[in-house]
Amino acid sequence: MRLRIVRYVLAVLAVAGLAACTPGTGGGSPSSSAPGSSTSSTPSPSPTGLLPDETESPSANPTPSSTTTPGRGEAELSIIVKPSTTAAAESYTLVCTGGIPAAESHHPTAAAGCAALKRNPALLTRTPRPSDQVCDQRYGGPQTATVTGAVDGVGVESSYKLTDGCEIAAWAAVADILGSSGAGT
Repeated sequence: MRLRIVRYVLAVLAVAGLAACTPGTGGGSPSSSAPGSSTSSTPSPSPTGLLPDETESPSANPTPSSTTTPGRGEAELSIIVKPSTTAAAESYTLVCTGGIPAAESHHPTAAAGCAALKRNPALLTRTPRPSDQVCDQRYGGPQTATVTGAVDGVGVESSYKLTDGCEIAAWAAVADILGSSGAGT
């Protein structure tokens, strides 16, 4: 009897683990989902699906789409990456014109960042994570990043951290724009 219960519990855990590896509903990919955790050990999300220290883009919330439309490649962004709570923040400016870095950009991966924004101007738009999406509980480090500005005339205000699998995936999706992989900084 006990062995049967143990097998059942292991089967349920295996299914939950597989669900954590699949994207949320709506056709998005793991990198397009917003951060958060479904465990009770972290703060519960607000009605918008964001944690208290996370912000939505000031623009209207777009519906996730499986296809992206290339943009004009126009961007003016201020990026602040903080390696840890005690370390000095690194500040970057990314200015793109037609998908090419402008002279006033001060950014370690400016060409890659501008190209990424031209391919997908909504890349920095963080939408609330679906309540049924599970994020694995790995910790990627104390790094945080904040991006503010505009891409193709649309306001951007997004924050990133490496606190769970969903956040790590979101950071990796915009690593060229952040100018940091997050690992080892």
